[in-house]
Amino acid sequence: MRPTKMLMRCLIAALVILSQTAQALPEDQEQPIYVSADHASMNELTGIAVYTGSVEIRQGTMLMLGSRVEMHRDDTGSISRILSTGAPAEFHQQASAEQPLTKAYGLRMDYRVPDQTVTITENARVMQDADEFTGERIVYDMDKSVVDAFRSESQDGQRVQMVIQPKGDQ
Repeated sequence: MRPTKMLMRCLIAALVILSQTAQALPEDQEQPIYVSADHASMNELTGIAVYTGSVEIRQGTMLMLGSRVEMHRDDTGSISRILSTGAPAEFHQQASAEQPLTKAYGLRMDYRVPDQTVTITENARVMQDADEFTGERIVYDMDKSVVDAFRSESQDGQRVQMVIQPKGDQ
């Protein structure tokens, strides 16, 4: 098999594996959001709350960790965006009761709640079991089960990398 054809098959296999992890448990969005941090500052006029110091946000199986987190509310008071930075920031979520936990890491994460998309940038990495997907930027749409990874724009920048472990007898 030609190397290009083999690379394409590996890419397709990785995207299939990761797309299965993108959908969150349906009941997660119906759960309350719990926030823990060392410091919090809330601006009622802008609808933005800023949390700093080992921030932990939980909602059902979803967990976001970061050193600084901004939580944005829309005009209705609903959470519209969660922006997390850290060294690295983390995002964990279980796709379904049968799936293992998916873990994402990056220096910056932008979770667009209404769109159900998470954009991970700067040393982005997504893991499920022993499979791993890395790139400069990874975007995944939980509703559509679509995962996109992008290389760095710089000449010597990070390329998209995948490690797919062989699956044993199932």
